[in-house]
Amino acid sequence: MVKRQARLCMVALLATAVAAPVLAQSGESTFKAKCAMCHGADGLASGGMGKMMNIPSVKSPDFKKLSESEMIADTTNGKAKMPSYKGKLTDAQIKEVVAYMRSLEK
Repeated sequence: MVKRQARLCMVALLATAVAAPVLAQSGESTFKAKCAMCHGADGLASGGMGKMMNIPSVKSPDFKKLSESEMIADTTNGKAKMPSYKGKLTDAQIKEVVAYMRSLEK
């Protein structure tokens, strides 16, 4: 019984270790497919669309002060010229994209 529990714990740890990079990759791939055209591949919004639509860089103070829930709501419902992704992306995909964008702040 103890060996079985230890084995289950090891499987759970390995699954968690494998899942974290997969989620990051998923957020990155969704970002590149749906967001990078306006926000830029690096999140700096320094390209034509980013400048034209006055999108803040992920490194800007305005962007950094947004909470995770605000970013999720903005992505889900849209904001200003940004379209709503409700029904286009799952809640999990939106959370993964937000997490990926936070990683670009650094």
